[in-house]
Amino acid sequence: MIVLKSAREIDIMRKACQISAEALKIAGEAVKEGVSTWEIDRIAYEYIKKQGAEPNFLNYNGYPATACISINDEIIHGIPSKNRILHRGDIVSIDLGAKIDGYNGDNAATFAVGEISDEAKRLCETTEESLYKGIEMAVAGGRLGDIGYAVQSYCEDRGFSVVREYTGHGVGTHLHEDPSVPNYGTPGRGVRLLPGMTIAIEPMITLGKAAINVMPDGWTVKTKDGSLAAHYEHTIVVTSNGPVILTKI
Repeated sequence: MIVLKSAREIDIMRKACQISAEALKIAGEAVKEGVSTWEIDRIAYEYIKKQGAEPNFLNYNGYPATACISINDEIIHGIPSKNRILHRGDIVSIDLGAKIDGYNGDNAATFAVGEISDEAKRLCETTEESLYKGIEMAVAGGRLGDIGYAVQSYCEDRGFSVVREYTGHGVGTHLHEDPSVPNYGTPGRGVRLLPGMTIAIEPMITLGKAAINVMPDGWTVKTKDGSLAAHYEHTIVVTSNGPVILTKI
């Protein structure tokens, strides 16, 4: 069931989303050569708690950390560890969120460790740009397929692949709500977009093929062919005047 949010609820969500966005920014600033993913996770945890919020990924379905931190060919759900040390040339996707006053925020971005390859830069730039192409289509009266098609066509036209097994989602009193928001689709098809819908749009794009493998830890998802992956996400609200990004600082 899709829950449309009132103006009061959106105001609360905006607070959760701003904390989420600030935590992501601070975590991204910690992405440097020689730093462990555990240390980045600790920084994000302490910031969220300091704001009086809760890290909504921690213990979600048993997930053991504040942030998902995925390196290079890891698409999503990489578990932070003291043994995962960042190296020059890595790309690092960080996905995290915060919950306050009963409402959630959720966002993600991919960060470079020093100088990265031209193909890695192009992957990250295209993935981020595709996120905004998708957001542009989140207009009242439109369809979910419009969003997915915008992401898919933008990435595939540039030679990249769209992961199919994982999608964006609704956000509200639960971290994951209806509807699912695929990064692929057909224009004019799918659920109609209405004012008050709050959704997370999150392209997960690979440099090679779209096939995935889930690692033995049950969480980490990698590209099957070992190619690089990037991940960007914003939580937005559909309004009668167009989409509003709640996780934009």
